[in-house]
Amino acid sequence: MTDLKTETITGGRPGSGAHRVVALCGPYLSGKTSLLESILYATGAIGRRGSTRAGTSIGDAAAEARKRGMGTEINVASVDYLGDQWTFLDVPGSIEFQHDAFAALAVCDTAVVVCEPSPERVVALAPLLKYIEDRHIPHIVFVNKIDSAEARVRDMLSALQSVSTRKLVLRQVPIRRPTNDGGEETIGYVDLVSERAYRYKTSGASDLIEMPAEILPRESEARRELLETLSEFDDTLLEQLIEDIAPEKSLIYRDLHDEFGADKIVPVLLGAGDRENGVRRLLKALRHDTPFAAETAQRRSLVTNGTAVAECFKVLHQSHAGKLSLCRVWSGTLTEGQSLGGHRIGTMLRPFGQRLDKITEARNGELVALAKLEALSAGQVLGATGIAPSADFPAAAPPVFVLSLAAKNRSDEVKLSGALHKIVEEDPSLAFEARGETHELLIKGQGEMHLKVAVDKLAGRYNVPVETTAPRVAYRETIQAGAQQHARYKRQTGGHGQFADIKVEIKPLPRGSGFRFVDKIVGGVVPRNFIPAVEDGLIDYLKEGPLGQPVVDIEVTLFDGQYHAVDSSEMSFKMAARIAMSEAMPKCRPVLLEPILKVTVAGPSESTPRLQRLISGRRGQLLGFDTRPGWNGWDEVSALMPEAEIADMIVEIRSVTQGVGTFRTEFDHLQELAGRTAERIVEETKKHQAA
Repeated sequence: MTDLKTETITGGRPGSGAHRVVALCGPYLSGKTSLLESILYATGAIGRRGSTRAGTSIGDAAAEARKRGMGTEINVASVDYLGDQWTFLDVPGSIEFQHDAFAALAVCDTAVVVCEPSPERVVALAPLLKYIEDRHIPHIVFVNKIDSAEARVRDMLSALQSVSTRKLVLRQVPIRRPTNDGGEETIGYVDLVSERAYRYKTSGASDLIEMPAEILPRESEARRELLETLSEFDDTLLEQLIEDIAPEKSLIYRDLHDEFGADKIVPVLLGAGDRENGVRRLLKALRHDTPFAAETAQRRSLVTNGTAVAECFKVLHQSHAGKLSLCRVWSGTLTEGQSLGGHRIGTMLRPFGQRLDKITEARNGELVALAKLEALSAGQVLGATGIAPSADFPAAAPPVFVLSLAAKNRSDEVKLSGALHKIVEEDPSLAFEARGETHELLIKGQGEMHLKVAVDKLAGRYNVPVETTAPRVAYRETIQAGAQQHARYKRQTGGHGQFADIKVEIKPLPRGSGFRFVDKIVGGVVPRNFIPAVEDGLIDYLKEGPLGQPVVDIEVTLFDGQYHAVDSSEMSFKMAARIAMSEAMPKCRPVLLEPILKVTVAGPSESTPRLQRLISGRRGQLLGFDTRPGWNGWDEVSALMPEAEIADMIVEIRSVTQGVGTFRTEFDHLQELAGRTAERIVEETKKHQAA
């Protein structure tokens, strides 16, 4: 940042041509993509503003985004503005695609947090602001859609302060006038530092106008609040306010610059992105106050040493370009054909929406896509010593929604595996695994929409159409009583026959014990070399008991038997063990076991009663709730819940928490399940096995 006290420039100077990166972030429907469109138009990067509704915008141009009218991945656009180079990252607003937002924020110099002018909806900003504040990212709040605001700005500011731990500094107050229907409309603003009034235009820079007399009391009050906030960090300003001396505007601008760069204050600006209102004022604030790449690297403790260093924050797989590693250059210069850390830099591209422009070099601070650098993935740094993990790159959140996946065409199963690896590399908050207990391929993610988009990518980008179903629960079964069983296996086939005779005792074990085999054979009635075959036969049977599920928590003791010197074999004793179990198990009162998970649900405190009712309605046993560590105004509700009730629970959690709630789980224990629910599961299992 520029130290205006000493005139020392530590990272760059506005107009010097240095490259800076800004992330546009905020909740779904806050208007980020429309704001990006107006920024590109105002900077001359495009000649006409596109529309998200018409599908003509630079951002949200991917097929999956167009289909749903929402951001599903990072949109990148680089522009020149008044002698500076800028890259804007328009990130998804839905919490289901939050990992992309956090990845973009990790490499940006400044974040612009876009929100609607509705105090009731500011809770949706909480997870985003928590991430930004924890990492000390300088950020501006841009209250969008100010033209349709119904709430007072002071109420909006108060609501925003409730979800921010930083001091909010209102930079503008709106100028409003009555409408014919008895309401009000916002027609401009007053800048609280310069004390100038402006009237919005539908397109183009706002017009300077005479200060309306009716706005003076509110302007004076708001300016005083701004100065008092800044004086908390500047003794000189504090003294001037105490002595009732009007401070120089240069001092106010310096304090705004310094405290913003140090992440002590958050400027709040007003505008309407789809009308281009307030966009140029936002650009001006960014130009003068956004830190440069060297300062951001220092904030993140990135070691640069003047040599070429690039950090990958996003991977894309494209049919024509192959793998693309989106990187921020933190120092030095990358050039085509260069060898860096044992890796050759090939084709280099500059993204602009869906367009990729070929370049030959990328300088310090710039954002670039490196083609076909297979070894480099998101969260890794490429430098002179090779590839290493980024120390502070965001980890993927644990999955909260799961589907069972199968290729529609069996011939696509090999292609499906490769495609899944690619979409997971693109979005690490997705995961997949083969679940042996239920013989399913599971895909896991952050919500229903998240997985729908993944399924669309499989079909549209990789030509692998798939079918999805709700995942099956890995039930178990055990016994409630013991039994003894005598079993004989005898076959005569013309040559050597098959003969085995065993006696076993079956007993239930405490929950969590698994399977235990006890050998009590004495006197050689069953030869030692056949006893392992008996155990193998028992284990083979236990894969599927009389209720159709794997059998657990059971002890089987082999205590007697007979053999034939010629006809006995390992196979015959294995078969005898299976017969003994199949005949004995129904006598042992088998019972179904369902997995019970320890569930911790997090959400805003006002939603805690609704979350508790939701859990209780899903057969959950509430354990209590407490404040969420490190989160102001949030609670965590703990409960024990059947796994069968978890599958779509995130949908309800999000509906009662304005889209920001989440949960995590861990296996706790297996619990007996009886009655109609158990009968239904047994019937469903039989139908599935028959199919």
